[in-house]
Amino acid sequence: MNDWLLYLIIAAALAFAVSSWWGVRRLRVLHTRSAVREDTYHPGLEQQKVAVVLNPIKAKSAEARALIQRACLSAGWEAPLFFETTAEDPGYAQAEAALASGADVVLVGGGDGTVRVVAEKLAHTNVPMGLIPLGTGNLLARNVHLDVADLHGCIQTALFGHQRFIDTARMGIRNSRTGAASEHAFLVIAGMGMDAEVVGDTNDGLKRAVGWLAYTEAGARHLIGRRKKVSISLDDQPEQTRKIRSVLFANCGLIPGGIDFIPQAMIDDGVLDVVVMSPRSAIGWIAMYGKIMFKHKRNLPVMSYYRSGKIVIRCAEPVATQVDGDPSGEATEVTVQVEPRSLLVRVIESTGNETA
Repeated sequence: MNDWLLYLIIAAALAFAVSSWWGVRRLRVLHTRSAVREDTYHPGLEQQKVAVVLNPIKAKSAEARALIQRACLSAGWEAPLFFETTAEDPGYAQAEAALASGADVVLVGGGDGTVRVVAEKLAHTNVPMGLIPLGTGNLLARNVHLDVADLHGCIQTALFGHQRFIDTARMGIRNSRTGAASEHAFLVIAGMGMDAEVVGDTNDGLKRAVGWLAYTEAGARHLIGRRKKVSISLDDQPEQTRKIRSVLFANCGLIPGGIDFIPQAMIDDGVLDVVVMSPRSAIGWIAMYGKIMFKHKRNLPVMSYYRSGKIVIRCAEPVATQVDGDPSGEATEVTVQVEPRSLLVRVIESTGNETA
């Protein structure tokens, strides 16, 4: 690799890390628009049966358990039921058990993976989900304006707060080479290509040590790579052929690092914001990072935006995929579809009149 190219990669990684840190520090100031368009409403229940799906390996899981028990006791409610996730089951059976218990609200204590799994079971049930952010990214919690550093406040919102419906989405993947097929729900952002390669190649130890910054190190290693030819169909319209490095499907816009990746993305508008990225070199990636970080409105040839309720992408060779930061396998065909207003979530009180 030429020295100048290596310097560009290092500079891009450093700029992204510094800018992301700056974004986190200013998140509460910059990201003030409402993540929803309609007014929230209070459930109006004097008594609630509470079930909790809890990831016990998270650092603050014991503290969260104690706070939830104390809050329910103070409210005069029956003791909450706890269902702990395991290495073998990240929450599917636990969410089903919580629903079977007749819970009025299901709290989720864990990271983005646990939230995604439980949400998949709660979607279309009208049973609200309360978010207890215990992970690294806590992306859905951030996108509905919860203060992820305030564990007590999040628990109060999950138990006694308002609620509203949000969109969810599903990604179906098929690998014609292996015959494998699967379907996954997601709440924030899914993708295929380089972003999924980075997710799958991020060092777990480094992630535990420095959080979301671990993705920067993996991202620097994947900046240089070959574009892949794909066909893209939006809302069953005729296919268009593109050469891509990555395609992202966003249900909402805020990603790790406090970066408002797609400011216009709304979590309840019934469509997904699709970003097709096709840079040829490190210079193209740097240009895209600059556009995102500094919110430039000028269009870039290597970065295209679309809005669609359904997206189908086909490619000749398998491409890595991810859902909400979890690897979901390689695919030669991906079908992504939004499910409007399918999940009820407890949130802080707000009105649809809030703007950016």
